[in-house]
Amino acid sequence: MEIGIASGHDLDGILALQGENQLSSGGSLSAFFPRSGLLAMMEEMPQIVARKEGEVVGFLLCSTVCSDVPILQGMLAAYPDRSEDAYVYGPVCVAKSERGKGIAQSMFEMLRRLHPGREGILFIRRDNEPSLRAHRKMGMREVSSFSHAGIDHVVLSFIG
Repeated sequence: MEIGIASGHDLDGILALQGENQLSSGGSLSAFFPRSGLLAMMEEMPQIVARKEGEVVGFLLCSTVCSDVPILQGMLAAYPDRSEDAYVYGPVCVAKSERGKGIAQSMFEMLRRLHPGREGILFIRRDNEPSLRAHRKMGMREVSSFSHAGIDHVVLSFIG
């Protein structure tokens, strides 16, 4: 398993994994970023991927420029006390075949090394207990909550 910074060569793999894990496909991802959005995020901040035999099996996205996404607007409004240089963490996604192997934790550790001292903020559906448990285990704390499209979400924060 290789954890590294995403390049343009990883876009198709990120898009495919993201598509497989949308709510409409039975997954738990609440937002979809098109290729153009992913490219903009890659230009702004390093995006992290997990590759197995050259194929993307996980990704962790982050950005400060994605506030035009409605659900992210809801999260940002719910947590106005974030630090000046805070960034949005997520989504994070690992292929079903690779879950439970510490990949999300490894990608998170790389992110923290890349952005020491910066605050990361994220949201998770309140009913997604496995994700909430995993993120709390990584040291994230609940700072707020909000509802979007009738679904309750928890806002979490961490310092890199």
